[in-house]
Amino acid sequence: MFLYNVTITIDLDVHEDWVKWMKEVHIPEVMITGMFISYRMSRLIGHEHTESEIYTVQYLVKDMAMLTHYQNEFAPELQKQHHDRYNGKFAAFRTVMELIDHNDKV
Repeated sequence: MFLYNVTITIDLDVHEDWVKWMKEVHIPEVMITGMFISYRMSRLIGHEHTESEIYTVQYLVKDMAMLTHYQNEFAPELQKQHHDRYNGKFAAFRTVMELIDHNDKV
């Protein structure tokens, strides 16, 4: 299994709206694609950016084929919606991590 990790730095003036939109719209739309098993959304504590908040959203995916399918078929439109709504107010980067061990029931 793999974790698809999206780290987002979001400006303070929109971050409350962003969190609400992520929880009510974006993440549900990502999950409805059927490509991911689960997700976690976290906020970074104690960072140096005084003008922004930093969040991560980690999506658990069964294998790289499912992730590649998501990236090719669904991600471009979902990322465009995010970009259009928060243009100039965020920075994002994505990483993929192989899950080596865990104690969650999957």
